[in-house]
Amino acid sequence: MQNREELKMAEKIGRVPVREQDPKVRAGNFEEVCYGYNEKEALLEASRCLNCRNPRCVQHCPVGIRIPEFIAQVRAGAFQEAARVIASDSSLPAVCGRVCPQETQCEGSCILGVKGEPVAIGKLERFVADWSRAQGGVPVEKAPANGIKVAIVGSGPSGLACASDLAKLGYDVTIFEVLHKPGGVLQYGIPEFRLPKQRVVEPEIDSVRALGVKIETNVVVGRTITIDELFDREGFKAVFVGSGAGLPRFMGIPGESLNGVFSANEFLTRSNLMRAFDPSSDTPIFVGKRVAVVGGGNVAMDAARTALRLGSQVTIVYRRTEKELPARAEEVHHALEEGIVFRMLTNPVEILGDEKGWVNALRCIQMELGEPDASGRRSPIPIKDSEFEIPVDAVIMALGTSPNPLIAKTTKGLETERHGCIVADESGATSRPGVFAGGDAVTGAATVILAMGAGRRAAAAIDAYLRP
Repeated sequence: MQNREELKMAEKIGRVPVREQDPKVRAGNFEEVCYGYNEKEALLEASRCLNCRNPRCVQHCPVGIRIPEFIAQVRAGAFQEAARVIASDSSLPAVCGRVCPQETQCEGSCILGVKGEPVAIGKLERFVADWSRAQGGVPVEKAPANGIKVAIVGSGPSGLACASDLAKLGYDVTIFEVLHKPGGVLQYGIPEFRLPKQRVVEPEIDSVRALGVKIETNVVVGRTITIDELFDREGFKAVFVGSGAGLPRFMGIPGESLNGVFSANEFLTRSNLMRAFDPSSDTPIFVGKRVAVVGGGNVAMDAARTALRLGSQVTIVYRRTEKELPARAEEVHHALEEGIVFRMLTNPVEILGDEKGWVNALRCIQMELGEPDASGRRSPIPIKDSEFEIPVDAVIMALGTSPNPLIAKTTKGLETERHGCIVADESGATSRPGVFAGGDAVTGAATVILAMGAGRRAAAAIDAYLRP
């Protein structure tokens, strides 16, 4: 049972708020929205942790960070030791501290959240990671090299996590990345104002390299080289497929082929990876004066907030209510603060264009919620004779993604399910001996931290598979 005096004190202090850019200012720039904690704020927030004997926060962390231990070190002012605790389980702490949905995972299980506000675990993780990076990082212990080669397909969160754990175990690890920069969704999918690339993402990738992991970019596994060739020609003894889910989905409604219709993937990749938001960049990006973003997940929020910063008036179109929005509450809150309009219980039925083939309106129908569907959410039902039009110059579809089928099609014996996801067990083992998979390539589009957890489990399974 928790010490009642500690519990009362923690509840009395209350969660330390995080400083942020003013909404009116940040709506016009790509600088990071949240400033994070300073040392004084981190020490105060860390003092709220009860150091539970049975820490549910650890149980609900997909990568198993020893949360009470690192927070205890923060509380003592031992920030470098706190970083060391985190580094033993996470290769991307500054990333996770910014983009993980802590409210549904570690913080969602915090005992302080039962009656009040949970400990700001994510903000403390971010503080420790940023502090440690400014001090040059922490050295990580590695086992002696064993000379066994393991290939990683994809340098996103699952691939980086798998590579880190295997490198620490002494394996000779090479990551093959299809794009010109490593990082996967961290580079192309998450905007600069949520996840700075040069200041946060690239240093964390460098920390993976520092473990001895090699990263080869511009390699299309399935075209440049096949998985069979990785085994037979290159001498790899195991392969982990963490290629993500980058194939965009569309609605299949009339007008989707008009000029000015984009997938969120294309829009965000141009802006993030190719830095089209920077006026000095040579990458073109089209943004209309009035943009509709279709969808309600984190990717929809990212696309909408990016378009806003590029000068558009933005409307998010979602077929359920705000209560059912799958995006993080923090992202929805920020979008509303910045002036993005939400049209709820609204579903597109057609994209309209002018005589030159450019979008000029989105025809929608109003919806109402019926009985719950297979996911447990109430099914949206069209309301008869309720169609209306929203004048727009561009439409961005943010409806989810599927894995690219290339690897499955070029790898004999690799089983996939009907949506194209690779079939793998809990450890990441696939139907093909020696081939493991995890992250979005297996689950479809999910979160960074879930992908990292899959990468870590696969690393343990690969080690068990290869160890004499």
